[in-house]
This record gives sequence, C-alpha cells and structure tokens, in this order.
Amino acid sequence: MKKLLFMAVCLASSLMASAQTAETFQPYKSTSLRLPSVPLVLSDPYFSIWSPYDVLTEGNTRHWTNDEKPLEGLVRVDGTVYRWMGASQHISMESIVPMAEEKAWEAQYTRQKPADGWQKPEFDDSSWNHGTGAFGSDNYINIHTAWSEENSDIWVRRTVDITAEQLTSDLYLMFSHDDACEIYINGTQVAKGQMTYMDGVQVRLDGDKAKLLKPGKNVIAVHCFNKTGGALVDFGIFKNVAKNSNDIKTARQKSVDVLATNTYYTFEAGPVDLDVVFTAPMIMKDYDLMSSPINYISYQVRSKDGKAHSVQFYVSASALQAVNKPAQPTVTERVKAQGTEYLKTGTIEQPILAKTGDGICIDWGYFYLSGKNGELALGNDEVVKSGFVNEGKAVTGEQKVFAYKSADIPTMAYIHDFGTTTQASSYMMLGYDEIYDIEYFYKRYKGFWAHEGNVSIFDMFNRLANSYASIMDRCRKQDKTIYDDGFAAGGVKYAEILSASYRHVNAAHKLFRDDEGNILYFSKENNSNGCVNTVDLTYPEAPLYLCYDPVLQKGMMTSIFEYSYSGRWTKPFAAHDLGQYPKANKQVYGGDMPLEEAGNMITLAAQICKLEGDTKYVEKYWDIITTWADYLVENGLHPANQLCTDDFAGHWAGNCNLAIKAIMGVAGYAELAKMKGLNDVYAKYNAKAKEMAAAWEKETKVKDHYELAYGAGQDTWSQKYNMVWDKLWGTNIIPNNAMQTEIKYYLKKQNVYGLPLDCRKDYTKSDWIMWTAAMADSDKDFLKFVDPLYKYINETQSRVPISDWSDTKTGDMVGFKARSVIGGYWMRVLAKKLGK
Repeated sequence: MKKLLFMAVCLASSLMASAQTAETFQPYKSTSLRLPSVPLVLSDPYFSIWSPYDVLTEGNTRHWTNDEKPLEGLVRVDGTVYRWMGASQHISMESIVPMAEEKAWEAQYTRQKPADGWQKPEFDDSSWNHGTGAFGSDNYINIHTAWSEENSDIWVRRTVDITAEQLTSDLYLMFSHDDACEIYINGTQVAKGQMTYMDGVQVRLDGDKAKLLKPGKNVIAVHCFNKTGGALVDFGIFKNVAKNSNDIKTARQKSVDVLATNTYYTFEAGPVDLDVVFTAPMIMKDYDLMSSPINYISYQVRSKDGKAHSVQFYVSASALQAVNKPAQPTVTERVKAQGTEYLKTGTIEQPILAKTGDGICIDWGYFYLSGKNGELALGNDEVVKSGFVNEGKAVTGEQKVFAYKSADIPTMAYIHDFGTTTQASSYMMLGYDEIYDIEYFYKRYKGFWAHEGNVSIFDMFNRLANSYASIMDRCRKQDKTIYDDGFAAGGVKYAEILSASYRHVNAAHKLFRDDEGNILYFSKENNSNGCVNTVDLTYPEAPLYLCYDPVLQKGMMTSIFEYSYSGRWTKPFAAHDLGQYPKANKQVYGGDMPLEEAGNMITLAAQICKLEGDTKYVEKYWDIITTWADYLVENGLHPANQLCTDDFAGHWAGNCNLAIKAIMGVAGYAELAKMKGLNDVYAKYNAKAKEMAAAWEKETKVKDHYELAYGAGQDTWSQKYNMVWDKLWGTNIIPNNAMQTEIKYYLKKQNVYGLPLDCRKDYTKSDWIMWTAAMADSDKDFLKFVDPLYKYINETQSRVPISDWSDTKTGDMVGFKARSVIGGYWMRVLAKKLGK
C-alpha cells in the first residue's frame, strides 16, 4: 500500500513536471559570502561532497572529513574541452621525488624556529638535525622520524635532483600534513595547508610555479604546526603521465552563489557560458525529500556570440564515492531498472553498519549515477575521457569492473550531447543507497524515504525525475524563505550566513522512522567524537528546527526520552548520547553532563509545547521530566565540578552559565506545568526559578558584568547564552536587567573575528555567539555580533565546512567542522517569529 501511494505521488508529480525555466539557473539572491568550503552534493553524514576552494577547478571535491570524493566536470564546445569542476578524475601520477609511501627520504629538520630565509636554497642548514621522512606521530604509517608533541612546530628542508627532461612534464607537488603547513620551492611559497589533516593534496606546478624548479638541485622547504592529535609531514614531486591532460583547458569561473538548497556556478568556456546548479532537495516538512539520498545537478549552456555551437556536457565519478579507504576492493557495473540505465559502485565486502567512528566514510551500500537525460560510460579513465575529448561521445566501455587496488578503479561518466545550439539545458541525478542507514536499540533501519523497504532507490530516482520541475520550484521557495527571514531579522550578511548554513546543518543528520512510527532525526557529532544524537548538539542547533519544523526537533529528543522511559537509562538526568554513529544503542561518552543535558531537554520540550499550544508531546514522559527538574532544583544553583557542552574548555566548579541553564530548565518545567493546568506546580517551580536567579545575580555580579564562575573574580567573564530563553518566553526570571548588562560588556570584549567564549582563551563557538547576539535588544547591537562572524566565515584560511570552534584573533579553525550546531545561527529568527 505504501508503495502504491508513493507511486501515485510520482504520477501526479510527473503530470506537473515541465521544462526548465530561466529561474532554474538564477539564484533567488546573489551572494557575496566566500565560504571556506562550498556545499555541492549533500544528503547525510556519509553522502556529503564539498569543494574547499574559491574556484571549483582548484582541486578535487571532498567529503567533510577531507577524504577525496572526486567529481570531474568537463564541457566540450566546438571540439575544445574545458574543465569546470575538480581536478582530473584519474591523474596518473609517477614520482620524480617520491613520498614516504614509496620510499623513505632524507632531509634536514629543526624543532626550533630558524632564522629568516630558512626556506631559501642558499640557507645554511648544516646545524639542523638529519632525519628520514615522513615526519610525524605513530598513528600514521611510513613515519621514520618521530614528531608528535601538541602545539609544536617542525621545519624541514629537502634537497632533490631534477633533470631538464623531467621539467618538461606536467608536474605536481603532492603533500600530506597534520596540522597547518606552508610549503616553499626554492624559497617561494607554492602551497599552504589548513589547520587539519589532509592527505595527498595536489598542487599543479604550472605558470609561474613551473619556473621555480631548475635542472639540478632544488630545495623543498616545509614548516608545519601541530595543534593537537596526530602530526604529519610528507611531500614529493610527481609527473602526470595520463594522456589528454594537456588537451583540456580550464573554464573561467565567473560567479558562485550559495543559497539554502542550491549552489549556483557560472563558467565561461570559450564562446559559451555554462551554468551549473547543485541541488539538495531539503524541503522542510517533506520527509521524503529531507531524507532523499539523491541530488540534482542542473546545467545550461548559453552562446555568448549569438551563434550556434556544438556542445557536450560531462560529469564523472568513481568508486571512491563508496569506500572508506581507496585500497578497498570495489565492483562497478551497469544496471538497468524501470527503463533507465545506471552506473552503480560499491565495495565488494559490503560491511553494512560495521564501522562506527568519527572521521570515517561509508564503505557499504552503493553510489549511483543515473543515465536519465544522457549516456553513461564505464571504463579506464583514459579511454572514457578520450571518447569525450575526441568525439564528445560515451564509449561503450565495460559492463562490470572489479578493482582490487586503487589504480584499477574505473571512471563512471555521464555525457549529454546538446548537438548544435545557442541555448539548451537539462539535469542529471546522482545518489547513494546505504541499504541500512542506522541501528537504533539494536535494530537496523532504512532512511525515511525508503518507507521500510517499500520504496527502492530506483523508485526514488523516478520520483525525483518525474517531479524535477516542481521540486526545483519548491527548493527555490525554500531558499527564499531562509534568505528573507534572515534579511528581516538581521540584514544581508545575516541572510547570507543562514543561506550558506542550511544544507550544512541538515546533512549532519539521518532521518528515519522507528517501529512505533516515531519520526527520528539523529545527528552525527562530526569531527568531535562521532557520537550519535548527542543532546548538547540537539540543544545548540535547535533554533533552525524550532523555526521551521518542530517535528524534526522532536525527532532528536524522543529517543532520549525513550532511553529513560524504557529503563535502559536510569540516572536522574538525561543521557548525553545514544552511541557512536551509526549505532544508536546506548550512551558511549565517557562522562555524564547531568545539569547540561537535563536543562537542555526540559528547555527544548517547553519551547516545543509552546509552539504546538499543548503538552501532548511530554505527557508520556512527565514523570521523567519531573525527576530531571528536581535534579536541577537540587543541584543547579551552584554547579559541582561537572562537564558541560563546552567540555573542551575543561571542568570548572560553579560554572555561572551552567547555573543559568539549570535555572531556565526549572523555569521551563514551570511553563510546562502551567500549560498542563497544574497551577500549584507552576507556582512552586516558577517561584523556585526566580529564587535561584535572584541568588545567582547577587552572587555573581562583579562591577559591570557577571563572572565566569562563582568567586572567580571581576577579571573573569563568559558568554551567558542560556539567558536567551528568558527573553523568548517573557518570563522575567533573571532580575536587574542582567541580560543587557552582559550584552553591553560583551561588545567591549570582541576581537576581529568574534566574541571569545570566555576570558580563558581567544577561541569561540560561533553557535553560542549567535545565541548571545539574539539577547541584544537592538538591531544595531545584534549586527555588531554578526559582522565579525561574517568576516570569519569570509576570510578564514581553514578550508573546511564552517568550523564552529575558531580563534577570534587569527580566524583559524581550532577544532570541529561540518557540525549541526550552527543551526544555532537561527536564534534571532526564532526570536523574531516569537515576537521578541
């Protein structure tokens, strides 16, 4: 029955489908914000492809972990081929100066800051240590010289011989690093690595870079800084021996605009312009589309000179989309279903839901390239690409390819021949079927879109094909909603920040339905510890979903309530998490956060019930919520040495912001009691919250602000972002205008890239900045917080999906990336929707 209903929707949608309109390729608003990493193809924590470059051809597309998930885009115009996306799909590299995987290498190094000019060939490094590369910590392979200390530097000089003949090749610098690095060839900087681990980064040595190398001896010099965790320095020079590489020109990128569901690019390719739109159909309240494992790439060519031109369009991928590590054996094949041909790839092993962890990629399920609207080619990269470069056609190629090592991975290509035209457009689709997406309380579940297995990946491809025009129209409307709400609440910069963050937040979740029919929406704690459905992610990201779909907010909370209701969790406060993604069976985090998580859950439950106008959501869990509220009453005013969501900053007994969270949790419980008609309970807990708040205000006030912790002194301070609920609810729990006292003080403490989290470090959490900013009474003060955040996102050199933990003086990432917590950026939109 479910499949019949689904197919009926598909048929109805197909009747509404129409040709692409001009609006398809025009963003609702042009944007100026330069993102550190641009969202391209996004669905969930595993199917997530980004471009960490200003120009789409600067390098290969990547997963948020920084693993390469290369997509290559070409367009052929009157026989001339232009690259518009990525590096070559299969650059066949042959070493000239090998990296450690091939051969250990000799170098001079020092751990002490050297004199100026250390990177120049003539510098005397005879006093430095002699070592063998690679350099780094033992969690990496091929390490020959140890270097692992946190907050430490290493300088390395490697002298290499290169022949005149080798210099005529298509040369690349390749390097791996952890963390930030800078690389010089004969004294000139040619590359800079961001503050994170990167493997196999390629920099083409063309133009002025090609002139840096000379016949004979050359010096490659590297400075690397290890912030925390693993450390690594490895580098070499390689030549590209793939054919056709010099036959492909680079299209000139003219613009990029990022809206909520769409990323728009325009390129100049000789006599035509090429428009490309990447679309993730994340439409709020449409759970089939919110969970869709399929994205669109729409494309249009337009003649610039009014003449007709012969145009062919090309996008390729490979089995790297479906592996955790490139060495995993894969199988790639042609399949046909429901009248459409597909290319399908995945690992041979198929270890479904076998791996848990943080910085890992999926290695089960299958990546699909649909042949809808085009032809498909499968085979050796040189063969596939030659067919396109020479004739603009898809070669017949292979039917099925087994690859037992990465060098044998075939290319999967989609090719659309427009023929001769002045203007034409179409679209393609790519998707990922995870087979089983998540394990919850020891049972495996598929994504919501699959309707418990009644809808296949091919059914879903058909729905998106038949509904293309209507879905694209709805995506545009979603873009408009997000932008307009942001603009109304905080102007252009705020609107652009929200537009850039929407897919980022949603793609950090998995949407599914359990056996009881509950819609569940589990986050993955990306680049933190990989926990699934962490409550102190659910809390900071809540504003986005409280604004647009409280059902999804409940989808993050219901399982935590059920964990206690079922008796699996028996402590008098909420659990921290449900496991490590993708297994949500029990808490795995090593330490509890009692006040943090109890306060988070009660506060969010109160806000949900206020939005829904009743307490139906909490009726089943009322006794549990009461137990948690009583814990807050007993322990919240003067917190013990407990962990809180800002656990990276360490424990601190008497944490003033944590006390405010507890106080607002008690106030939230009182609000719920009032809605339930329990007036005596409301009176008791509301009075208690006000009593606690009065004591807090009296004990923590130090001159013109409130201290970091009880007794910490007047030189300490912290963001008290948990106060914001008092404003949103109009409860007047916190006395003496403490909220505006804090805002006034914070504005004196900002650095160039934002407000620090507290007085201890220069780093901040940008989600909390926007919670804090929402406490401001005036638009003028709110914008004083927005401007530095915009500047940080626009200028940071940490080329990752927005890092929420960054240095307010340097703009560098400290830790965390691609996390859902930046849903907190919507706090002021929520306040405006509530009339505050």
